[in-house]
Amino acid sequence: MLRERPKKGPLPPAPENIEKLAKVVEDGNYYGAQQMYKSISARYISAEKYSEALDIIQSGACIQLEHGQVTCGAELAVLFVETLVKGKFPCGDDTLDSLRKIYEKFPRIPVPQDLEEDDDDMQKLSEALGAAKTRVEGCSSFLKAAIK
Repeated sequence: MLRERPKKGPLPPAPENIEKLAKVVEDGNYYGAQQMYKSISARYISAEKYSEALDIIQSGACIQLEHGQVTCGAELAVLFVETLVKGKFPCGDDTLDSLRKIYEKFPRIPVPQDLEEDDDDMQKLSEALGAAKTRVEGCSSFLKAAIK
């Protein structure tokens, strides 16, 4: 015999979740916050509360990117675009402003200058290039999704 899942109560206002999730990120639990952003926004999406879902996802993408979590932020940025499409939002000024806000949060990766040919400087350069590559890949995934 199949057990029915109990019905969940009404969804809380998006700002409550945004505040709670921001605290998780501020506490340094980036992966946990990421999973929570995805599961909580999925509940809003399934309830067809797309605007609230977008607020949560945009907040998550921005705060993860502000904390240097490029992979997490990029994943949420792509989810933001997918939710725009699912909710059939028009491509207007508000939508473009939201996309721009996320894009501007992608960190700029400085490349060390005036390097010597020693191991320490080569290590610094290698790390900077690796971080830059991650940023470019995440940002380009977001922009490709947005352009579609």
